[in-house]
Amino acid sequence: MQASRARLFKEYKEVQREKVADPDIQLACDDTNIFKWTALIKGPSETPYEGGVFQLAFAVPEQYPLQPPQVRFLTKIFHPNVHFKTGEICLDILKNAWSPAWTLQSVCRAIIALMAHPEPDSPLNCDSGNLLRSGDIRGFHSMARMYTRLAAMPKKG
Repeated sequence: MQASRARLFKEYKEVQREKVADPDIQLACDDTNIFKWTALIKGPSETPYEGGVFQLAFAVPEQYPLQPPQVRFLTKIFHPNVHFKTGEICLDILKNAWSPAWTLQSVCRAIIALMAHPEPDSPLNCDSGNLLRSGDIRGFHSMARMYTRLAAMPKKG
């Protein structure tokens, strides 16, 4: 547990230094628990998520970095690899392809890449996976844009 704490403190310092370097990711640690983090990530450009800001919750296990963090979307998102109700993310690096070389910051980058390049063959959201698999790209983009507007866009007024 001490090793994971040390690693998380190191990542925390790195995040503080990189705040300006990566404007698409704002990673923050819970003030009272180094094992709980949140992130705000910007929807990738030229995707239906563009303009949206999505919140992620990280639950970091005590065996980190030997075990991956549990990450889920707190912001509703219409994406084949994200469970619509729970926000659970289907991403190989969060399961069997995890390596201690990954950091919380690089996990955020991988999630942004997944947003831009969905994998409809392993869907957690079957509706969105089916749209992509059947070739209805327009229908998928329309739904994804609608949910981005509803859930991830800053409210005006």
